Parts: sequence; C-alpha cells; structure tokens
Amino acid sequence: MRKETSKRRFGSATLPLAAVLSILIPSSSNAFHLPSSASSLRNYAHPTTTTTSLMSFMADSSDYKADKSDYGEGGDDDAAAEAALPIRGEVEMADVPVTEEVAVPNSRNNVGNRFVALVFDRSLCSKYDLENWEDNGEENPLWEMHKDRVALTEDHVMWARQQNLYNETFNTDSMADIRFSHQLLSSDLQRTIGHAMCIDSPTIDDCREALSRDPIIRSLIGVDDDGQCDVSSVPLYRWRQIRDHTLRMDDGRNGAPTMLLAFDRPEAMSDGLREQVQNGHLEYLIRSERIVAAGPLHVATQEKSDPKSIAVGTLMIFNAEDRDDAIEFVENDPMAAAGVYETMTVHRYNQLDVTGKFVSENLYYPKQNTYQMKEAMEYWGYPVDDDQTTWLNW
Repeated sequence: MRKETSKRRFGSATLPLAAVLSILIPSSSNAFHLPSSASSLRNYAHPTTTTTSLMSFMADSSDYKADKSDYGEGGDDDAAAEAALPIRGEVEMADVPVTEEVAVPNSRNNVGNRFVALVFDRSLCSKYDLENWEDNGEENPLWEMHKDRVALTEDHVMWARQQNLYNETFNTDSMADIRFSHQLLSSDLQRTIGHAMCIDSPTIDDCREALSRDPIIRSLIGVDDDGQCDVSSVPLYRWRQIRDHTLRMDDGRNGAPTMLLAFDRPEAMSDGLREQVQNGHLEYLIRSERIVAAGPLHVATQEKSDPKSIAVGTLMIFNAEDRDDAIEFVENDPMAAAGVYETMTVHRYNQLDVTGKFVSENLYYPKQNTYQMKEAMEYWGYPVDDDQTTWLNW
C-alpha cells in the first residue's frame, strides 16, 4: 500500500453525523500508513508515587458523641448547646432506611471470548463503481457510501443496544455484547470510512450471527432471498486485550483517542520476533501513560486454546495530541522498531454510544431534546444505569 509522506496538523471540521447517538471526539485522521522501521525508544521518567494511610471511621460516629464534648466548658451554655446540634443537612442514622444491594450477575456472554470485527465500507461494498464514476459524470461513490452509513447509524446503534441487553424484560436471547463501536474517519474528517467493533460472545458462530444482523453490514454486503447475510468476508479476530490497569487510561486525556491497527509480517511469529520484543513493547506502553486499551489480534478460531489461533497483529487505542504525535508514538514502539509489523494504520474515530448510558446534549443541534431518548429506552426496558449492566462499565 502507498505510504503517505505528508504530515498535516489535525484541523477541526463539522461532521454531519447523528451526534445524538455518538460521543463525538475531536478527531482527525484517516488511516495513514506508516513504515515498519522506526527510531529509537523514547525515554520516559517513572512517575513518583506516594502512599497515603487512610483512616476509617464508624458509620454511626459512636467513637465521638456530642454530649462527651468538652467544648464550652467554663459556663458557656449557649456554645455547649450549639455544639450538640446536628450539622445542617445531617440525618440521624436511625432515620435512614436500610436497603439491601442485590448483586447483578455478569452477562453470560462475558466468558473470555473477545472478538474484533473490522468493517471497511470500501472493501465490503460492491454496488458502487469506484473506478469509472468520474467518466460517467456521477458523484464520488465514497460520498454515497458515507451517506448510506449516516442514514443507518441510528439503526446500528439501536441494534447494538439490543444486543447488550441481558435482563428479564427484553431480548433475553442475546448471545453477543457489543463493547464498543468506533466510527473510523477519513483524513479530512468529512466522511466515515468504516467501523471497528469489539464483541464479547460465547462462540465465534454467535458472534457472526450477531454481525449478520448489523444494519450497516447488511447494507454493505446485501442479503440473499431468505433475508440472510453472509458475513464471512468481514475480517474477524480474537482480541486478547491486556487487562492491566496501567493500560486502561481515560480516553481523551491529554489528547484525542486514536486507534492503531497493525498487522504482522508472516514470519514474525515463526521466527520468534514478536515474542522477543513483547516485554519491551509492554514496558513502552505502560510508561507512556496514554493507552486506553491494547492487545494482540489473533486468528479467530472456534476455541480460544486452538494452537492455530496465533497472533497476527495489534489493536491499540491511545491518546495523541495530533497526527505527528500519533505517528511518533507508534513508530517508537519496540514492535515497530524491530520490524514485527508489515502494515500499520492509524485512525481517528467517533465513539458511538452503543450502551445508551451516555446520551447527552446534542452539540450540533442544541434545540433537540436528547434526554427523551434515554427516558424512552428506560421505558422500553433497556438498562440505562451502570448497576444494571456491570459488564459494560469499562
């Protein structure tokens, strides 16, 4: 693939997307291609940590009673009486009703099988002429694909929210949880070019069955006479996300969230190169203090323990100040410096609210009352609170 050599600073642009359904992150990138060679590793200073001893107190304050106070000794009855008064807003513990918190079980789909589906419109859609459109006087088909995707974004989000529901009121047969769905953007921020989805599912067949009902995928690939969609052409991988807390920073902290999709040289696993640089790679990510989520992509086999499920790449979400910062960061990764990767692409993206918990004011259309959507979801039985879908709070 052609390596892009120009480096433009990210700019700002207005995306004509259904912002009510998404948390729009100021972003700016398409997939820009990077060389597999890289410069030396940065030097990062270890942060200084301080341990603070925390003291716990009795909930009823029995260790200290107002009537035992020596405040006001010396005859100041008014001060002593004032000391015994409750603080404004204080409620006697005896008046507080006792409620028992019931543990919410994890989704049955959270069984250690995490998949990533990469949906790129241009590679999956065949109904547009990408070669001769200009000679025929037609509109650029890339814009047509963008319009099609925007028109289906609401259906896509609601499909994902239904998949995530696992309670006694609605859709109890769901066998896949959509952990995230990120709309990948073009370099000019004017078009969506695809989306990357993270899916938890007991089996790969359940995962593919869920994908076959994604409205956007069905529009791109099409359906047969029986209404079935063959999703075998959608790239699907097992994602072995590294769960260490140091690699789960807040997205948007000190920069905008950026996604790296890197795929290995065919020889990287057989010659042991990936394994050799793995520790250096992890140390680099931890010291950077900018990783939102990261982990290797593996072949999507039926069983997680299948020896054929070898590592074939890396998916990493990290915060970057701008395009140059993103390029420099991924180039300095020991994996890239050692030549593990054959291709590397970096994307800025829009984060769609597939859980329905983060419906907020529409910044593009302030007059739109977006809170009605959350109220409607709650009425329909969708879990809109954190304690109802604990497996999605990550």
